[in-house]
Amino acid sequence: MATTTAGPTAGPTPEQRQSVRLTLRSPRRLRTEVLAGLVVALALIPEAIAFSIIAGVDPRLGLFASFTMAVTTSVLGGRPAMVSAATGAVALVIAPLVASHGIDYFIAAVVLAGVFQVVLALIGAAKLMRFIPRSVMVGFVNALAILIFTSQIPELVGVPWAVYPLTALGLAIVFLFPRLTSVVPAPLVAIVVITAVAVPMGMNVPDVGDKGELPESLPTLFFPDVPLDLETLRIIAPFALTMALVGLLESLMTAKLVDDITDTHSNKTRESWAQGAANIVTGFFGGMGGCAMIGQTMINVKASGARTRISTFLAGVFLLILVVTLGEVVAIIPMAALVAIMIFVAWATFDWHSIRPSTLSRMPVPETLVMLSTVAVTVWTHNLALGVVVGVLVAMVAFARRVAHFVTVDRTLDEQHGVPVATYTVQGELFFASSNDLYTMFEYAADPQRIVIDLSASHLWDASTVAALDSVTDKYAHYGKDVEIVGLNQASRRMRVRLGGMLNGADH
Repeated sequence: MATTTAGPTAGPTPEQRQSVRLTLRSPRRLRTEVLAGLVVALALIPEAIAFSIIAGVDPRLGLFASFTMAVTTSVLGGRPAMVSAATGAVALVIAPLVASHGIDYFIAAVVLAGVFQVVLALIGAAKLMRFIPRSVMVGFVNALAILIFTSQIPELVGVPWAVYPLTALGLAIVFLFPRLTSVVPAPLVAIVVITAVAVPMGMNVPDVGDKGELPESLPTLFFPDVPLDLETLRIIAPFALTMALVGLLESLMTAKLVDDITDTHSNKTRESWAQGAANIVTGFFGGMGGCAMIGQTMINVKASGARTRISTFLAGVFLLILVVTLGEVVAIIPMAALVAIMIFVAWATFDWHSIRPSTLSRMPVPETLVMLSTVAVTVWTHNLALGVVVGVLVAMVAFARRVAHFVTVDRTLDEQHGVPVATYTVQGELFFASSNDLYTMFEYAADPQRIVIDLSASHLWDASTVAALDSVTDKYAHYGKDVEIVGLNQASRRMRVRLGGMLNGADH
């Protein structure tokens, strides 16, 4: 058997680029991972503080959560290079519990959410990703890009005039610097250059330190002081379950996006229980919990070129080092640098091909509606998970309507052994959407004494179809006519035998 080998100039495959062992042997690739981790850590700090404020907790809870989530998922997760940390989605879900019952119940809910995620992973929740259509994924990505961009607008409103040239300088660097070299990530260059310009000149511009106080010590074990009884479970379970579902959905969607960008596969089940384990660890270290961060992941994968667990592990480690030991240095970084990076991430994340006139003119209208509904709901609610759910529901309705029109019923009249027979040939998939009109497609009064319904070119999918067939046979029985159903495949026959005559009240 012949084998082929790569030539001496062939580069590493996408799978090889994910290998930690091979990356450690390559100084160039290792440098990329280390610098990517540093950029992500710097970008995580103001985001984690902002999300802590949304949740109504001390900024340290968001920063510690970003450290523990990033490190834990980098080791246990099933998607290399994906960044997990404190997120806005989790903050929005959990904020009401903080306001009503305090930090201890909040932390208990984070731990329980992690337990729920582990359970969901073990029962195969990750396999549901196969039911998310491409149009929903495109809408998810585009909505994400819009949210990333709009989240930066407050940083550009009501600020000193110097913020605008600094932001423009940052944008020029992140867009143009990669044309010169990719040795150093452009986002890191932007942070260094803008800080070097703003600080010596004494520019009075917002900086990272304005977002909140940075911690001065390492996180320690924390055990929530709550009663271990059913009342506590009643209080925290709804919040924990919602957090678990939102976090899993956002993480799995992000993993799928990274799969597409890197042309590699990830283990979604492993990533699911790793997210749960990370939230459990985070809770017991007093963190606010989290999930995959799409914006930071795009900085890591797209803007910085990272591909392995090294970058995400170092992102967590660098974040802790920066805020604990170099907090004074980090605090003086102008927010304009981070705003420029996030605007670039929004631009790079958006699927521009999906809105080109040439693409839209060829795309089926239902597919476009699914994408737009996903974008609209996500942007309106600021909830990526809700947008995906609505997008999937719209896709299901559109699919059902489209398939329903594929069912045809042809009627022929002939004689068998001198007896007139009406034969109805049904073609197509019969389920609730397509079988509801089946009852109206027969000429009950005009047909002869004997009727044959040929289902050899169709399939019975649900109880609605069985009920529709029962209605047809009952109607013919009302006219005193005989009906024979032929051509059922084995699965359809079993369903009709099991449910026939039980769905229309025929036994009453």
